[in-house]
Amino acid sequence: MEHYEMLENIRRHSLVVEKVASLITHGLIETGVPLSVKKVAAGALMHDIAKTICLRDGGDHAALGEYICLKNQLREIADLVGEHIRLKHFDPNGAILEKEIIYYADKRVNHDQIVTIEERLQDLFLRYGQGNVALEKRMEENFLICKKVEQKLFASLPFGPNDIADLLDLSELVEQTD
Repeated sequence: MEHYEMLENIRRHSLVVEKVASLITHGLIETGVPLSVKKVAAGALMHDIAKTICLRDGGDHAALGEYICLKNQLREIADLVGEHIRLKHFDPNGAILEKEIIYYADKRVNHDQIVTIEERLQDLFLRYGQGNVALEKRMEENFLICKKVEQKLFASLPFGPNDIADLLDLSELVEQTD
């Protein structure tokens, strides 16, 4: 994060995404789903590694983030970073994948706050859509996939999507970054 000069607000966002993703991962592992906690945590922390660069210079931060992972021999998480905005292939009936967890967790964190998928979409409309009908339609389509990912992830979890904020104590993250 320091090497790629990640802005503090993006760092806080990434820390919260990691907490959400790890909570879901641990819950799924308890139900017997074979997942890597380390892979999910690393992918969640790195998912916006290129965001500061792209805010400054333009470009697709997911694609550049995937490249940065490959360049730094982080092959195991490259696709998790590369697909955190849009999943290339989603199978609602397939095995639960680490990249689906990170994709979902990112959609549940607005800045450093846990929000609903709908709230996150509305924020993206305001920040990036700005009346661009084609872009807003693509965002809506992507969030429909996110709702399907949510259904898939929570089908066997002992808690629901609305319980995430109550299950996490984010006060320690705020103290760490202040």
